[in-house]
Amino acid sequence: MSRICQIEIDDSGLPTPTPEIEQERKVAVFDLLEDNSFRLLAREGQKAPEGPFAMRLAIRDRRLVIAVNDEAGAALGEVLLSLGPFRQVVKDYYQICGSYFDAVKRLPPSQIEAIDMARRGIHNEGARILQERLEGKADMDIDTARRLFTLICVLHFGG
Repeated sequence: MSRICQIEIDDSGLPTPTPEIEQERKVAVFDLLEDNSFRLLAREGQKAPEGPFAMRLAIRDRRLVIAVNDEAGAALGEVLLSLGPFRQVVKDYYQICGSYFDAVKRLPPSQIEAIDMARRGIHNEGARILQERLEGKADMDIDTARRLFTLICVLHFGG
C-alpha cells in the first residue's frame, strides 16, 4: 500500500490558473491517483509509516510544502523543499508548454512531435530533481515524480 490515495493542492492566495494549466492539473491528479508508487522512508530509528497516504501540496514562505497524512487523516510528516532548484526547470517547462499549446493550433504533426519530445525531456528533468530533493525522505517511481512535478509547476505558476 505504498501509494498516494488522495492529493490536495492548496492554491489559496495564488492567481487563477489559465485553462491550459488547470487542464494539466486535472490530468496529473487523475493519472497520479490511478497509478502511483510512493513511500515515506524510516527516519531517526523509527519505522517507516505505511500507506496509503493523503498528500497536500502548498507553497508557503517561498518553499514547497509536502504534508503527508495517513488515509484516516493523521499527520505523518511534512517535507519543506526550497523552490530554488526547481525554478529554472519550471520556467523552461512553462516556455515549452506555451510553445506546444501554440503549435497544436497551427503546426504540422511532425513539428508538434519535436516540441512534445522536448517538453517530455524537461518534464523528466523536473521529476529527477524532485526525486533527488526527496532522497532519504521519500521514494517514488519516475511516473509518480513526473505527475507530482506537474502539480509543483501548477503551484509554482502562482508562487
